[in-house]
Amino acid sequence: MASGLLFTHLLRFFILKYDLRPPLHKQKWAKLAVLILLICVIYNFTNSEFVEWFKLYDPTKRVSVLKRFLGSVIFDSPLIFIWSCIYFIWHYVELGRKTEVQKVKLESLVKELELKTIKSHINPHFIFNALNSIRALVDENPDRARTAITELSNILRSSMQTEKMELAPLEKELNIVKDYLALEHIRFEDRLKIEYDIDEDTMDQPVPPMMLQTLVENAIKHGISKQKEGGIVRVISDFTNEHHELIVQNTGRLNVAVEDVIDGFGIKSTRNRLKILFGTKASFEIRDMKDKEMVEAIVKLPLKEVY
Repeated sequence: MASGLLFTHLLRFFILKYDLRPPLHKQKWAKLAVLILLICVIYNFTNSEFVEWFKLYDPTKRVSVLKRFLGSVIFDSPLIFIWSCIYFIWHYVELGRKTEVQKVKLESLVKELELKTIKSHINPHFIFNALNSIRALVDENPDRARTAITELSNILRSSMQTEKMELAPLEKELNIVKDYLALEHIRFEDRLKIEYDIDEDTMDQPVPPMMLQTLVENAIKHGISKQKEGGIVRVISDFTNEHHELIVQNTGRLNVAVEDVIDGFGIKSTRNRLKILFGTKASFEIRDMKDKEMVEAIVKLPLKEVY
């Protein structure tokens, strides 16, 4: 037992020294096999000599050192192999555990980078559209242009505060939407009608920052701006079937260019963010409303208590 402990520790020393821990390549497996075989030979030879030196045998059954060595190789070597197997199994299990932890950390990092990439597109995308709206007002009505600049500064201030947040209260996001629609109302005037149907109990529910504003912007771009007479943008927030449901409705129909709408940045960013943040717990759908000249975008989010 003493020599077994000694030589297995010696074996471990050389495994660490020559970096023979898992995972191993073909050449290292060969080195490991030679190392284990060498340790087994030394281990059994030492045991045989130890028995001979201290006369630890039955004098009536005395055998030569060579025979004793061969017997030791047959009966004692498996102990070294069993120890080696246990040692490597433990290392492979530990390697698998570390790999799984690294995988989870990597997935978390990828999600964080994806969210930052999406956010970095959302703000410039919105700013360019807003500036175009203001530019259209500068010569036509300078007073309203100044008002529009004030509205835009309010929106930018709010969006900068939520830049580092994965989720924000609906109340804050609704304030951004109201500022945005006030800005767009200056451009569309009577062509744009705005309605809100908000359950007050949903105001503290977390939502992805700028997502609601992106959907409203999408409704203006693909809906109201295409209608000669303009139309309605309606924002709805309510609880439905254990979900927080956000709906943005606008006058219009999904036409032959529906692929352009679905593949557009607003829709893609919404789907990607929901998938990253909530997985299968959230859903998004855009569709025509039955018996109405209206399109609605529906976002279903898990309730605050769920996560």
